[in-house]
Amino acid sequence: MAPTRPYVLLSAAMSLDGHLDDASPERLLLSNPADFDRVDAERADSDAVLIGGNTLRADNPRLLVNDPARRAARVAAGRPAYPLKVTLSASGALDPGLRFWHTGGAKVAYTTDDGARRLRPALDGLADVVALGAEAGLGAVLDDLGARGVRRLMVEGGGSVHTQFLAQGLADELQLVLAPLLVGQAAAPRFVNPAAFPGGPARRMRLLEARTVGDVVLLRYAPKEPAA
Repeated sequence: MAPTRPYVLLSAAMSLDGHLDDASPERLLLSNPADFDRVDAERADSDAVLIGGNTLRADNPRLLVNDPARRAARVAAGRPAYPLKVTLSASGALDPGLRFWHTGGAKVAYTTDDGARRLRPALDGLADVVALGAEAGLGAVLDDLGARGVRRLMVEGGGSVHTQFLAQGLADELQLVLAPLLVGQAAAPRFVNPAAFPGGPARRMRLLEARTVGDVVLLRYAPKEPAA
């Protein structure tokens, strides 16, 4: 029997004109403390958190559950203090000095066969490197995570990864935070890239929730379910 794939939640914050960041070397903070805390709670509820290789290199995040009470609650429930940390890189060009590898609990890096030959020596003792063949397909990633017991996967970017999950119809929920600012820079990364999305521009997703969190707005959608 094939493993049960996890429930996939895409999480992103973007400007009103659709950017995840600006074009400067410094990270643009689109959210606010109340929303950062909400994201921390979502991480604590997840079995694994995934970030793409490009975003890992650009932002050097830790991807932790920051609230000690939430970590304690996970441990009390028989779960690891931190969700499994997951990244995806076809090339395998990931620096072993990144904070991602040296904080939190277990880590998995999915890559191609060629990428694994490069990445396994670099990440020896830091992460489980999984070779997926000639291509690092998302379906294979979800199958492997399901076999590891991951039932809820939180995907935190970046735009290329969000695009792939949405274009392949693999996202169960989208949590999109709109920040009250305009970036206006052509070189700034966008929430999604051009792609052939299921149903095209005529298909409307079902809205699950809309609420303010401080000065940002949280929109929750069900990408697989059309609007009534």
